[in-house]
Amino acid sequence: MNESTAIQPAVNPNKALWEKGDFTCIAETMRESGIELVSKLGITPGMNVLDLGCGDGTTALPEARLGAKVQGVDIARNLVAAANKRIQEEGLTNITVREGDATNLEGIEDGSFDLVVSIFGAMFAPKPFDVASELVRVTRPGGRIVMGNWIPNDPTLVAQILKISSAYTPPPPEGFLSPMLWGVESNITERFVKAGIAAENITFEKDTYTFNAPFSPVEFVERFKNFYGPTMNAFEAAEKNEKAADLQRELEELFTRENRSKDPYKTSIPATFMRVTVRK
Repeated sequence: MNESTAIQPAVNPNKALWEKGDFTCIAETMRESGIELVSKLGITPGMNVLDLGCGDGTTALPEARLGAKVQGVDIARNLVAAANKRIQEEGLTNITVREGDATNLEGIEDGSFDLVVSIFGAMFAPKPFDVASELVRVTRPGGRIVMGNWIPNDPTLVAQILKISSAYTPPPPEGFLSPMLWGVESNITERFVKAGIAAENITFEKDTYTFNAPFSPVEFVERFKNFYGPTMNAFEAAEKNEKAADLQRELEELFTRENRSKDPYKTSIPATFMRVTVRK
């Protein structure tokens, strides 16, 4: 079989999911915590940073503002375009964002980066062992990988959104591995050890990410309903089963319960995540 007739590899199934809505409408509520998280990463001017699953730049742009040379990669074309628009508007010249797949970082040489960051990004890619291998491959010896991953069954916002949504959607295909397994220490360790990292070079810390929005929790639910791929799929499935009102009620109860703002027209919801640091 020659190259022209070879079977092409399957497209990452998450591409359609993240291009379905407009995650920028959610990311707008994540900016403050993105800046705060980046401030903890020890970024210095001139450092080479890869931000994988960067979306529209919630952590990638703050990294560039600190003087790092940043390469952003995301699976969704619309989010890459949104990131490049923000970069242009800010006049940043030390950051580029392009389309790419966390399971196969084509065109990125081994050991290219001092720091590889993926905040709620690479965890959603299929083939987690391939993801871990690629993260390790593109990190230079002595460099670091930092992942932010949601935690399964955590009582706070995002884990509960995904748990509620999954109850209304058809079961995943056979062999599907939940992205939430990236929030379990034993799974994380297994994946990075297989990629060549010593277990003692992997550390875990629970951290908090806060979603701040200038509108009510009920309005925030509408954003997830209309713009967040997993929730959009859940509502489509619930509509077919005449259960959309139940899904709406569950999400509104969750958002209202988790809201910490005293202003009824504003939302501030903290969500717990696992911050993973890997030293190569």
